Amino acid sequence: MVMPFLSRRPTVPAKDGHSWPHVIILGGGFAGAHAVRALRDARVRVTLIDRNVYKTFQPLLYQVATAGLNPGDVTMFLRGLSLKVPNMRYRQGHVTGVDPEHRTVTIDEGQQGTHELEYDYLIVANGATTTFFGTPGAEEHAMPMYTRSQAIAIRDRVFSELERSSREAEAGVDRLHVCVVGGGPTGVEIAGALADFRMQELDILYPEMDPGTLQITVLNRGEDLIKEFRPEFREYAAEELRERGVTLQLGKGVQSVGYDHVVLDDDTILESDITIWAAGVTVPEIVSEWGLPQDKRGRIQVDDYLQVKGLPGVYAAGDIAAQDDPLPQLAQPAVQMGEAAAAAIAAEVAGKPRKKFEYTDLGTMATIGRHAAIAEIPHMPGLTGSVGWAAWLGVHVAKMIGHRNRRAVAMNLLTLYGGTRATHQPNPVVGEVDSVRAARIFEEQAKHRKFGRDAQGASESDRIAAAQEGEHGARDVSDPVKD
Repeated sequence: MVMPFLSRRPTVPAKDGHSWPHVIILGGGFAGAHAVRALRDARVRVTLIDRNVYKTFQPLLYQVATAGLNPGDVTMFLRGLSLKVPNMRYRQGHVTGVDPEHRTVTIDEGQQGTHELEYDYLIVANGATTTFFGTPGAEEHAMPMYTRSQAIAIRDRVFSELERSSREAEAGVDRLHVCVVGGGPTGVEIAGALADFRMQELDILYPEMDPGTLQITVLNRGEDLIKEFRPEFREYAAEELRERGVTLQLGKGVQSVGYDHVVLDDDTILESDITIWAAGVTVPEIVSEWGLPQDKRGRIQVDDYLQVKGLPGVYAAGDIAAQDDPLPQLAQPAVQMGEAAAAAIAAEVAGKPRKKFEYTDLGTMATIGRHAAIAEIPHMPGLTGSVGWAAWLGVHVAKMIGHRNRRAVAMNLLTLYGGTRATHQPNPVVGEVDSVRAARIFEEQAKHRKFGRDAQGASESDRIAAAQEGEHGARDVSDPVKD
């Protein structure tokens, strides 16, 4: 009998694997990674292309941004997929072109120009990116949270500003205001996590500061938070945030963003030392150059089999794809679409009929904070409070790829939220905290600031002009690496 731990794991598909059809998958997110896994038994060669070597579990990025989890807890090395999918190969690069007519993908790998790869089947699953909806000043000053590096930048910015503010705490000069733009699950979750940090850890880590120094506000254009949920759950989320001291500004959009403020649609000016942008995503602009049919929102149009309309052999899945009745741009639809697109290709290769894609709604979840979450599951009563939080934790841990990630996330979140205030030991995950740079930029921006020491209250037009001239914006404090 062959012992599994003594036998060598196959690292090639088969002796004749080089002649198998070639499947290229663009993007290693939820849709792309699960498509790879679904092709493990198909007689195909799989090439996964992504500009990052890791897959990010985006539903927990807010925990990285608020110092609850390590960045490595929510990321997995994409090459690790070959453990279960030996017919997969990974290539790091930036996709610059797709030619459906000649069945080629062009990638920039940083050396010797671009390279063309031929495919028999293609799955476009490179996801979406942040959109600022053309809001003046948002790109310079607001901080999005869609990638790992952006979450790290928010975390480092928060602690840099806390350090800077702590030096002025005794004089009572200024408060530290954080505004979260967007009242969807991401906005609610990061606001709740910041509020929990203020209640559980701030007075211990920064005893020289009054906990009230940190102010948290959620800005939402609509009248309701988390509109994906039933009305009673929307009200529950709002009440839980208010009990945690979070200010809700509902029914007003953001007109513009400055270094230390936001201007609402009714011309109200709110102080915002850190503006976190959780208001929406869009399809990358480069996709429009690939000759693929797109809907009004830029998402690639696919048929009942997730095949791109009019292009046999080309499929799309995840946030970037849309049927006639588009699914929400969430993790679960992306997972199911990735698996379905892969199954369609496997069926074609095997000479079997494809199955139409049918989405199974497994429910929606969101956490508001310590022992407060919402789990809305079809055909079941909704769960809230500690029970909802336990369900949220169990589902999120189970959905992660990789045993190490599951163990790390489960232990870290249980440690973070378990016990009582008396037993909790603050131990936030910190990185490059540069309060010196934050203070320098704060001083440089005096003529553009509307709040704080030495603020000269520049007009909005002056601030925008300054940003165009290349002066430091609020996001420059952390200077995140783009990914």
